[in-house]
Amino acid sequence: MKNQLQEIFQQKYQSTHETTYFAPGRVNLIGEHIDYNGGLVMPCAINAGTWLLLAPNNDSILRFSSVNFEENAEIPLQATYQKTGKEWYNYPLGVINELQKEDWQCTGLDLLYYGNIPIGAGLSSSASIEVLTAYALNDFFKLEIDKLSLVKLCKRVENDFIGLNSGIMDQFAVAFGEEGKAIVLNCDTLKHKMVDSRLGDYSLAIINTNKHRTLADSKYNERVEECQQAVADLRQEININYLCDLNAEKFSLHNHLIKDETVLKRATHVVKENDRVHAASKALNEGNLIEFGRLMYASHQSLRELYEVSGKELDTIVDFCASYPNVIGARMTGAGFGGCAIALLKKGFEEDFAKHLSEAYFNEIGYHATIYVQEIGDGPKRL
Repeated sequence: MKNQLQEIFQQKYQSTHETTYFAPGRVNLIGEHIDYNGGLVMPCAINAGTWLLLAPNNDSILRFSSVNFEENAEIPLQATYQKTGKEWYNYPLGVINELQKEDWQCTGLDLLYYGNIPIGAGLSSSASIEVLTAYALNDFFKLEIDKLSLVKLCKRVENDFIGLNSGIMDQFAVAFGEEGKAIVLNCDTLKHKMVDSRLGDYSLAIINTNKHRTLADSKYNERVEECQQAVADLRQEININYLCDLNAEKFSLHNHLIKDETVLKRATHVVKENDRVHAASKALNEGNLIEFGRLMYASHQSLRELYEVSGKELDTIVDFCASYPNVIGARMTGAGFGGCAIALLKKGFEEDFAKHLSEAYFNEIGYHATIYVQEIGDGPKRL
């Protein structure tokens, strides 16, 4: 692949690239819909990711091209930039725009991107591009910006330049990922710790439902409001800022204050899911993958029955995994209503698993899922 990319760069720009960089995608192993409730998430980087070949040019132009997309762009250097349309190159352009706010003077650049993260599958292809661009320019031009500041910069790109009101988990997981380790992250305080997550005889199977997610945004906002209502109800007796300020035991002492049955279900998921992240961290640290797998199934059941953000497609995948003897844990990952599920799959059974899951999914849903086998990978790097 490296040689192919070098040839493509040469063909596009009639010059030789100077440096190659890589940044991964990510999945969230456990801890769903609790990032906005003051709780913990447990993401990890994956092997799939994005590559960038770059070289300066003397033409005072930013040239963007990608192996994955037809759209190219040539943008003259200027003091500030604005998003134009929905094209992919708005993500690296936004990073350059933010870096220039930090008093960096950009030069002309030729940039070629290639990614093997499935687009729109919830594996953070956009965060991968953002962090990759920020990391590469920081390294190449010796800007000496620390990693956490780069993460915050990339979040500003997503929120202010692109216009998506997303949290910081994706950029954080991409930037801080380490091979064989998961990140236990508090998205509110950004306190985090690395947890040894050697999967041993198992791989991480990522199963894309290939369902177009039409309900996710509206239902997401609805769930946020329901959690805020639960906090307001609980404040009649206790002083809390977030649902995750409580563990399950303390929650049980006060949950009678929540009169709406639906709101109670949402709050119950949040509190117990946060407790599951603590338990999952302990299980992984001890190398107890069977217990971690059990917690994955429990997480999915809670998201299915209490938080109600799963759906037929995701449930079909997880139900198949529960019946397949060489999977020890599975759950939906991400916002839900489509997107991806993940599973801990015993090595050596990848083809058999893909064959039988594809058949079961097609018979039930009417179209195919896509399966990717990954390891817990490393963060951004110069190659």
